Amino acid sequence: MAFQLPPLPYAYDALEPYMSQKTLEFHHDRHHATYVSRLNTLVKGTKFENQSLEEVILAIDSDSSQDTNQAAIVNNAAQVWNHTFFWNCMKPGGGGQPGEILAEKFNHSFGSFDQFVAEFKSAGVFQFGSGYVWLVLDQNQLKVVKTGNAANPMVYQQIPLLTCDVWEHAYYLDFQNRRPDFIQAFLDYLVNWEFVTQRLQMHQLARV
Repeated sequence: MAFQLPPLPYAYDALEPYMSQKTLEFHHDRHHATYVSRLNTLVKGTKFENQSLEEVILAIDSDSSQDTNQAAIVNNAAQVWNHTFFWNCMKPGGGGQPGEILAEKFNHSFGSFDQFVAEFKSAGVFQFGSGYVWLVLDQNQLKVVKTGNAANPMVYQQIPLLTCDVWEHAYYLDFQNRRPDFIQAFLDYLVNWEFVTQRLQMHQLARV
């Protein structure tokens, strides 16, 4: 079965003024769609054709002898997964303070929610070149990590809970070169904390 481009979970103009309709149209309908199309072309006739995105990412990344074609497959598979996850990490009227469950977890892992914000923003700002900044569950601890290009924390046995895409196409139309302002707007106005909480609870239950 071919990989599909999932629709956005909100209207194209729903995140304005912090993420414009034009940005979402370019980012989702062109960049994300291109990764899906390339992936389907690359996996056709291979053992990866009927696997899930997660299976492709983990199977190829764990193969130390991966060839050029497999590297292209894993990069495109990760970008399809990462973008789909990124859309769900946002919502209209999002951002601000998390709920009680997450707040307690932030206090335990970072000392405070404000300290998490500082670490998340710093990681995103100082990610050299393209990539992502993530909030992950590592064992029973929350951590902030950053990855270059298409890399996904799943390959390090970390569970993604939240991500912010810091490739330039994610913010340049709205913020130009002001990546710090984009990340701050993401945290203040866009993050879907309910989605993050659901991810946390789901994976904590799975460990019981």
